[in-house]
Amino acid sequence: MSASTRNSDQNAPLSTILAGLEAAGEVTRLRLLALLSEAEITVTELIHILGQSQPRISRHLKLLVESGLVERHREGAWAFFNLAQSGPSAQLARDILQRIAPFDPQLVADRQRLAEVRQNRADSAARYFAEIAADWDRLRSLHVPEEEVEAAILDLVGDMPLQAVLDVGTGTGRMLQLLSPHADRVVGVDLSPAMLSVARAEVERSRLRNVQLRQGDIYALPVERDSYDLVLVHQVLHYLDDPQRALREAARALAPGGRLVVVDFAPHKLEFLREKHAHRRLGFSRDEINEMLAQMRLETVDGRDLAANKRDSDKLTVSLWVARDPRVVTDLVPSTLELA
Repeated sequence: MSASTRNSDQNAPLSTILAGLEAAGEVTRLRLLALLSEAEITVTELIHILGQSQPRISRHLKLLVESGLVERHREGAWAFFNLAQSGPSAQLARDILQRIAPFDPQLVADRQRLAEVRQNRADSAARYFAEIAADWDRLRSLHVPEEEVEAAILDLVGDMPLQAVLDVGTGTGRMLQLLSPHADRVVGVDLSPAMLSVARAEVERSRLRNVQLRQGDIYALPVERDSYDLVLVHQVLHYLDDPQRALREAARALAPGGRLVVVDFAPHKLEFLREKHAHRRLGFSRDEINEMLAQMRLETVDGRDLAANKRDSDKLTVSLWVARDPRVVTDLVPSTLELA
């Protein structure tokens, strides 16, 4: 991003600044901004923290969302709110919060009640994960250690700073934890509210301030188009009826020049994964994924196979692909190439 682009993201019309200042200029809304800078929070949780009625909390949130200081994301029957992550109003919100004494007694009390909410979330996530732990551990034991896979992902991603990362089918949110130190903003999308609860507990436990979670269909991702310089599809495709459609949707989120990283199993014959764990595909060949990527006009630029030791012939091979969006955008002439 050029210096002029960064400046334009922070500058705003007078009307935008005035709307933001007016929205923030009330004690409850200032408290809300401070809380939402710490975590994504539901209305019900905010009622508990602030000790105010649902209509009052909702009215304050509506004003903050309309001003652009706060973002709202739907997750099933719930809606989560958090401090805006981008744009001039987001910068204004951060500027306002930097002016507030962090040890103000009211804010300290709010953070203490937020800690109770976080603990309740963690307990709920732990109960759910305990129910699936046996199957989860068995699946993990079928392939090379997770640490080896994660090291390969980081190696393929490289050292270049990332502005925006999207994790498609985020599950427990492990990839969010892995990539958040390397990016300005990381978004995880998953359809399962239960999995998102686990991911949210992990994100909060790790104090990851640059991570957002959204519930959404992998075939209709609730994210901005042409906006992410890295999109990760990690161990997701083998669950899907139409993996190519999912890859096409993920590719649409790529910014010009962005990279798509796919991680999945190589072809195998472990039928029990289909019968007991809802795997619809028993792995993918390198040529098969390459062909899908080529049909989306993406250039495959790297990849590798992580096989278990030869003596562990019954274990799965984990394959990784890296493809690049060939579009190029200059400061003067943005490309308009559309993905098929």
